[in-house]
Amino acid sequence: MKRLSFFIGILLMAFMIQSCQQQKQSHLVLLPVKEDPTISFRILFTVGSQNDPAGKEGLAALTASLLTKEATQKHSYEQILELLYPMAASVSSQVDKEMTVIYGRTHKDNLNDYYSLLKEILLEPKFDEADFKRVKDDFLNYVQRTIRYAQDEELGKEVLSEFIFEGTPYEHLEEGHVSSLESITLNDVKQFYKEHYTRANLLIGLGGGFDDSFARQVEQDFQVLPVGKKETPAVKVKPIDGMQVKIVEKDANATAISFGYPIDVLRGSRDFYALAIATSWLGEHRNAASHLYQVIREARGLNYGDYAYIEHFPRGYARQFPPPNVARHHQIFQIWIRPVPNDARLFAFRAALRELQKIVDNGLSKKDFELTRQFLKNYILHYAPTTMMKLGYALDDKFYGITEGHWKLYRKMLDELTVDDVNAAIRKYWQYQNIKAVFITNEAEELKSALVNNTPSLITYRSSKPAAILAEDREIAKYPLHVAPEHVSIVKVDKVFQ
Repeated sequence: MKRLSFFIGILLMAFMIQSCQQQKQSHLVLLPVKEDPTISFRILFTVGSQNDPAGKEGLAALTASLLTKEATQKHSYEQILELLYPMAASVSSQVDKEMTVIYGRTHKDNLNDYYSLLKEILLEPKFDEADFKRVKDDFLNYVQRTIRYAQDEELGKEVLSEFIFEGTPYEHLEEGHVSSLESITLNDVKQFYKEHYTRANLLIGLGGGFDDSFARQVEQDFQVLPVGKKETPAVKVKPIDGMQVKIVEKDANATAISFGYPIDVLRGSRDFYALAIATSWLGEHRNAASHLYQVIREARGLNYGDYAYIEHFPRGYARQFPPPNVARHHQIFQIWIRPVPNDARLFAFRAALRELQKIVDNGLSKKDFELTRQFLKNYILHYAPTTMMKLGYALDDKFYGITEGHWKLYRKMLDELTVDDVNAAIRKYWQYQNIKAVFITNEAEELKSALVNNTPSLITYRSSKPAAILAEDREIAKYPLHVAPEHVSIVKVDKVFQ
């Protein structure tokens, strides 16, 4: 009996020590820049749309947005805006699959007043019914109208994401669906905040000209949050068998195309940086030197741009570079073909697939590898030029476990990697047989028939083209497509995200 009591005592002591260690664990990610007269805040919770309850899709994003657009226990939303205005400051939110970040920046002269408001917003929300209704209506308007009818490129990418991640917690649009948003109540928001805005999910990012005592004070202030527990839903993506196509039918005079498949390579690994070089050559975002851009835009004038990605890049239509704090454990390799004339939609799709096959089958040449590597050594310096952006990536480093920092490691890999390393990564992760593709277009049945029947898609131009381009066009037009009828689905645009 004494021996049993002894062991129980040891277990209790171990539990108490572990609990104390967890309570003392630092939630701070600090990026001091003494010469910066501003202080950047990124309050991050490792919770996102994957944590939305079934039937309440959009709850994580709605909760974060409400926090930054509503009253606190001390101030109305209008009063908060009035207080922020003379500081030339704001408080914003961003929600992805696995991350929620509340962020803002202020001059050090306004630090105390700004931080007091930020703390109120996060720790003392009022959860006012009128504010909730206003923010919820904004979400419904975005899903029902904006993304369906005003952003074809973004619509295609989000439909592709749902298509690839169907049946997983990643599946739905972060902003939710119409039916799920309509079902969300203010009590749902309160419960989500209570369960997920906890110390277990918390990372406090501070950058700029703050001092150590302020950082310690911020960490202490956020100890009022409940301890909570970290919940990471399992995401098991179904393998893709062959080419599967979803056509979103709408009255459009141009066709946006997105296609891709899941990949399991993440930032921080050697293969990631090898693929980053290949992706930059194939389709660096908004870069006229990239290969797809040259083939589809420059040589043929079919659209604005054609790009490739190995990491999530939200709202690319509005950005030159992706935002930080959209880090994920599951990524997609994807190609975006910005809207092309409807009569060129199948030709452009074939052209992009053909170029993907060529790099998979043949690899990157030594010359293209060297040019791309040299380009990236300078170009990646533009990804995080500000303290705020650097702070965001420092938080991502914590998420991915990159101890030396992503950008430092990236530059190191650019010096170390060889063309053989890049081509080995291409062979390992890229392919062109098993993909999912989305078309945002009109006359869906006609497109389905052309896909299923592998109908050639020769195009014509309004101006003359070199003989070499026309000869290549004849090859592209007959590039084989293997699409079974049962692998093509058509959905009306007003049913998307319903």
